[in-house]
Amino acid sequence: MGYFDNPWYEEAAFADGGVIRNGREILFQGFNWESHKSDWWVNLEKKVSDLAESGFTSVWLPPATHSVSPEGYLPQNLYSLDSSYGSELQLKVLLQKLSQHKIRAMADIVINHRVGTTQGHGGAYNRFDGIPMSWDEHAITSCSGGLGNQSTGCNFPGVPNIDHTQPFVRKDIINWLIWLRESLKFQDFRFDFAKGYEENFVKEYVKQSKPIFSVGEYWDSCSYSSASQLDYNQDSHRQRIINWIDKTGGLCAAFDFTTKGILQEAMKGELWRLRDPQGKPPGVVGWWPSRAVTFIENHDSGSTQTVSDELDPKFINVISLDMDLLTSPAKFGMGYAYILTHPGIPTVFYDHFYDWGKSIHDQIVKLVLPIASLS
Repeated sequence: MGYFDNPWYEEAAFADGGVIRNGREILFQGFNWESHKSDWWVNLEKKVSDLAESGFTSVWLPPATHSVSPEGYLPQNLYSLDSSYGSELQLKVLLQKLSQHKIRAMADIVINHRVGTTQGHGGAYNRFDGIPMSWDEHAITSCSGGLGNQSTGCNFPGVPNIDHTQPFVRKDIINWLIWLRESLKFQDFRFDFAKGYEENFVKEYVKQSKPIFSVGEYWDSCSYSSASQLDYNQDSHRQRIINWIDKTGGLCAAFDFTTKGILQEAMKGELWRLRDPQGKPPGVVGWWPSRAVTFIENHDSGSTQTVSDELDPKFINVISLDMDLLTSPAKFGMGYAYILTHPGIPTVFYDHFYDWGKSIHDQIVKLVLPIASLS
């Protein structure tokens, strides 16, 4: 799809599966792992004007629906909008203000797993009685305690994993995604734990619900020659991400975890890593820049979760984190200089933009605005 002169017009986006595929987005992750501990929707609403002036096209919000965990990543009632981040009314005020400032709201779509309301087969909480999308055990994969089919992806341990091969499950998920789009006016989607189910389901969900932009979290381990030595050649790692994007029909972008892993080492001084043997960027951005969403850190890898005992099991041993690096604005400034001056779809993390002082905030804005002027 070609470049849209005004990406705000949804009609143009719908012309090719309902998605933007030109790589001209500038994303902002609007939360960290502990954002639920404050009135987060109210906090973000106060920052919308600044985000608009800074040039961001889309703000990724934390999961907005009811969850048994305060962070939102153990969903239960997907139609309840009262969460630990704030009330339904506060969320709608935030969404309205984002719309007024022509910033798209990105919903965090957590549909790999779901925690039931009552015990079913095997004593697991794999029934969803008394709430919308009131599934029974057949909606849950057999490998996670349900009566459905085997999982089509990686199992997320400890919770019921949704069986996307079931037609009634996909119908309900599509109707929910359409509700997010049409009733709440979320315009972009971020698919959590995208390794948990086949890419063709993501393709179906995007085609049917028509987000303007979507991105998947396909995160697996980079290649290491030892426990702490990242290999120079990460072609196999980025190829797996490329394959995932391709199997969605190119309708869904993916976070460039290859570039994230390489940048982590480069910011320690190993700048030779930033060019592959062909002289191109060594991550997904070097092969498919319009579908590569670059970032430095996020709520999982570089937030307060990193130093707690609550690190999500899907991320253990994926990327070895350097605690000095995580608290170094100067080194992260180098990282942002890279992703904001190279091809790809850059993402700025809330903590870096608002918690590390005015200097790094303003430096990032100076890098973002020239990109925004092209969009």
